[in-house]
Amino acid sequence: MYNHELTLIGQIEKEDDLGNQIYEEKPTTVLCKLQSIGRNEFYSASTAGLRPEKIFVIHGYEYNQELLIEFNGDRYSVIRTYANDFEEMELVCERKVADV
Repeated sequence: MYNHELTLIGQIEKEDDLGNQIYEEKPTTVLCKLQSIGRNEFYSASTAGLRPEKIFVIHGYEYNQELLIEFNGDRYSVIRTYANDFEEMELVCERKVADV
């Protein structure tokens, strides 16, 4: 059941007054359901230096290649996507610590 809200954060490329490229965030709120990270996936990702924490399942047609998500006040980076079927898309995410 889709009983949680998350915000997909896309980036729009623009130019400032001097002609420099800047990025503006474009948030889109969608409904999702949560799944747990499996043990095998967690340890496999750890060997690659990734730390998956949550799997968000959304409708596939709502996803436009956003790489940043906000959920319950925390930001997450999308590290992998998986289309279950025509309707659902899994977003495997790790918590985003800080912008570098």
